[in-house]
Amino acid sequence: MTTGAPGRPTVAHVTETTHTQTTPAGGAGRQRSPEWRLTADALDGLRQDLFDDAFAYRPLPRTRAVGRSGRSTRYTGWTPHAVVVGLGALAMLFGLVGTSGSGLPSLLCALLALGPVLLTLVRPVGAFWASLAATTVASVVGGATGMEWPWGPGSFLSHLAVLTVVAIRTRPRTAAWMWVLTAVYGLVADTLLGRERYDTDVAPMLLVSALALLAVTVRHIRRQAQREVTAQRTVTAAERSRRTLLEERTTIARELHDVVAHHMSVVAIQAEAAPYRVENPPEELEKAFATIRENAVAALTELRRVLGVVRAEDHEAPDAPQPTLADLDRLLANVREAGLDVEKAVTGAVRELPQGVELSAYRIVQEALSNALRHAPGAGARVEIGYVLGGLGLRVVNGPPPAPGPAGAPERVLRPHPSGGAGHGITGMRERVTMLNGEMTAGPAADGGYEVAVFLPVPADIADAGGA
Repeated sequence: MTTGAPGRPTVAHVTETTHTQTTPAGGAGRQRSPEWRLTADALDGLRQDLFDDAFAYRPLPRTRAVGRSGRSTRYTGWTPHAVVVGLGALAMLFGLVGTSGSGLPSLLCALLALGPVLLTLVRPVGAFWASLAATTVASVVGGATGMEWPWGPGSFLSHLAVLTVVAIRTRPRTAAWMWVLTAVYGLVADTLLGRERYDTDVAPMLLVSALALLAVTVRHIRRQAQREVTAQRTVTAAERSRRTLLEERTTIARELHDVVAHHMSVVAIQAEAAPYRVENPPEELEKAFATIRENAVAALTELRRVLGVVRAEDHEAPDAPQPTLADLDRLLANVREAGLDVEKAVTGAVRELPQGVELSAYRIVQEALSNALRHAPGAGARVEIGYVLGGLGLRVVNGPPPAPGPAGAPERVLRPHPSGGAGHGITGMRERVTMLNGEMTAGPAADGGYEVAVFLPVPADIADAGGA
């Protein structure tokens, strides 16, 4: 179709226009060689580093110093500035002493050596160009037979200081370009004006400046690597903490499955049996119990499906029921066999609590005692359980690990050493306490040991129905 409405392009015209726009004309569409692209990128880097905003105002920031007093911290932050000013003063002194003339030319050469060094404090890239210009002026003003060309003593130290300070304040690519331009400047000046009249110092300048810039570049690379390692460690620690949290929540979900499944099964069975306990039950009552049973079975099915999602492939469901506080004595006996001297104290009226609360309390005590075994081998521990009106209180405290005995003592050989552990125990305990809307504190005790205190709230009506 080649026709269209007035004022609208035809299909052929659109095709021709598109072809004209996408096909570059002339040599613009030729593929550039890798050498050409490399050269273009290098020149673009030179323009960005040493020409774009070369004299932009970039003051040298103060360093972050930590001192014992406020005065030392305040003045230590100006240390880099003092070092730069000292280098400028030294270059100025060399300019005064190294100039063959006296009076105004000698003073001018000294100021030309000082100025670029001080300029690095506020305009680092501009200081490089100012140093080349100052070197040219100083060599003309203070020139004499036998003088080094193109850098005199003051200009030599001044330019070397400028290269070093600017390289520290910028990046390695800028340092490389400054060294190349310094070499070009020295070779051109020596070839055009210095040959057969002066002693050239281009080679010493290139050698010393290369060593200084190489040291600065290594410093840059090392600091960059340290920053990358720190960032990677931060990301790794965050991912490890997140993975640990998910693992603990998955473990809690697996353990609570048996508790919830038991209660839902009881609800379904009682709902099914309830109509048979009433003589001639109304039809509405039978329908209500049937609905309760159906909902309980559906909830139990969904619970098992969700558990199948969070369960690992190699996880096997436990054959024994989940532990409660009634099994705590067996746990303490196992811990004593492992070498931890532990005591148990119970206060308040012992009563049966909801299974979720008892399971969490058991796991918290178990993890706290495991931490004591790992981090304080040989120390004693105490488990306190308090049954109060509003819930359950737990306190697990261990003393500091005993000091090692004399060298060669048998008990020192048999005494276990503290192990680092994975550091996941506190996270798991906090997750369990948070799930039950409880409170938890964990930290070092006054005697050098460690203390874990937990309160799990249990409303009175729930506590009364805990054994149902």
